[in-house]
Amino acid sequence: MKLVRRVQPTILTPKIWMNVLEEVTEIWSAWRRQKLPLYLFLAMCFNLVVSPLVLAADQKLSHTQSWALGLLGIVTVGLSVYLFFVMFVPERF
Repeated sequence: MKLVRRVQPTILTPKIWMNVLEEVTEIWSAWRRQKLPLYLFLAMCFNLVVSPLVLAADQKLSHTQSWALGLLGIVTVGLSVYLFFVMFVPERF
């Protein structure tokens, strides 16, 4: 008969909880300050939708080429929107 040893859950000390809370707060504030990684992530997720559409439009393209064309289209539209706002609302920038 094999004896199974029960593992007692470890109780974290208040000092460890404070360190964890500080790290989570730092990550949260860095996410609020830096929007570029969020925008890049959203663009890549949107490209998951656009890439099959580009591939379906022209069957001669490979998956890599359709991915690149979809990303190029997203960047072009994003740059166009940015320049539109810079031209018509220059005091904001």
